[in-house]
Amino acid sequence: MDLQSFFQNLLNALQWGSFYALIALGYTLVYGVLLLINFAHGDIFMVGAYISFFIATFFLGQYAFALPMALPNTAIFAITLVLTMMITAGFGVTLERVAYRPLRRKGASRLYVVITALMCGLILENGNLALLGANRRSFPELLNNTVHVIGGVSVSSVKILVIITTIVVFLLLETIVRKTKLGMAMRAISYDRMAVPLMGIPVDTVIVFTFALGSSMAALAGVLFATAYPVLEPYMGALVGWKAFIAAVLGGIGEIRGAFVGGFLLGFVEIFVAAFFPSTLRDLIAFSILLIFLSVKPTGIFGVARTTKI
Repeated sequence: MDLQSFFQNLLNALQWGSFYALIALGYTLVYGVLLLINFAHGDIFMVGAYISFFIATFFLGQYAFALPMALPNTAIFAITLVLTMMITAGFGVTLERVAYRPLRRKGASRLYVVITALMCGLILENGNLALLGANRRSFPELLNNTVHVIGGVSVSSVKILVIITTIVVFLLLETIVRKTKLGMAMRAISYDRMAVPLMGIPVDTVIVFTFALGSSMAALAGVLFATAYPVLEPYMGALVGWKAFIAAVLGGIGEIRGAFVGGFLLGFVEIFVAAFFPSTLRDLIAFSILLIFLSVKPTGIFGVARTTKI
């Protein structure tokens, strides 16, 4: 591999790693508070992408009931992004109240909660298929994807936007979790959920905030993914969601730094494996490498083994 190909693959790996990192942040936020693996999170990413599609096409005036608006495409993109994150956050909170909270209040085993999460993901996928059909939808081009060639390496504006946005979001989440009272409450619940209410911390409020924050991260990833790869289909969140979960485990699930680093590491492994081997072997080789790593360090890069009282 020459130097030009190396830097091109490096840029592609940073973009793919950004998608994985954003989704993995949602996994790790929920797990860090509830010790719950929300397997429906990948499908929330899909829901966010579809919501952004309908919002964008509405503001572009592609529906009979849409109001005529002379907005530039960049303004429509910004509005779409904000509204999608808000609506998807509400969707995630609704999922928590309807599916997870009743089980939590009844003291159900984590196994039943995990099964419920898997069923919620299947409901979202097949519900989308039943309501909207199997036809793929093309996300409108809202941003000018300008491509610059620097030293033989193609650098597009969308790739730079995706990478920078992911880094900024990571720094923002680190600040929220480490520096704010709400973040301290999130960390306190993860250590001892029974003692937290005795300190006057509203547990349900913190959990709702966590689901809203995690779902908004999935929505952000959905909008950016649809902008970079403008083809939407009902099962688009399944494989991406599983890979993001693996990235969260690789980095140390429950740790925001772990989700961020794990997402980029998985992106690097996938892209550079595909550069040396046939693309059909990409997932096989990439996951074999990750399996070997986890067999050596099962808690992940930043994970810490915890003692569980029985």
